[in-house]
Amino acid sequence: MNVRQLKAFCSALPGASRALYGEPSNILVYSVGGRTFAYFKTSEPEKWRFSTRVSPDRFIELTDVPGVKPARYRGRYHWITIVEVARFPAGYLTELVEASHQRALESLSRMKRAAILDLAQNGETRSFASA
Repeated sequence: MNVRQLKAFCSALPGASRALYGEPSNILVYSVGGRTFAYFKTSEPEKWRFSTRVSPDRFIELTDVPGVKPARYRGRYHWITIVEVARFPAGYLTELVEASHQRALESLSRMKRAAILDLAQNGETRSFASA
C-alpha cells in the first residue's frame, strides 16, 4: 500500500473528514466527528510519515518493529509513526487504521455517532468536525 492508497482508504471510512494544516504543524489530519484517528506529516524531512493510534498492547509490540516509532508528542497516548508506509504490510496497516477510526468513533456521544453511521449507511458524506 502506498501513501496515495492509504489516504484514499482513510477518506473512505464512515464519517471521515480531512484537514490540511500548514505552518508550523504541516500535517494532513483525518478525523471523525472532530476526533483524530490518523495523520500524515507533509513537510521535509519527515514527509508522508504516517501516524495512527493503537492499543497499549500493540504500541509495545509495534515500537519494536524497525521503521515504527512512538509518534512525536503523542507517544504517551499510544500513537505510532510508520516511517515508510510502502514497507508496512497493507493488511495490517488497514487493520490498525480501522481500529483507530473505531476508537475515535466510540469516543463520540451516542447521538453524534448514530448520526455519522446513519449518513454512512445512506451513502451521504458530511463533516461532523464542529457539530
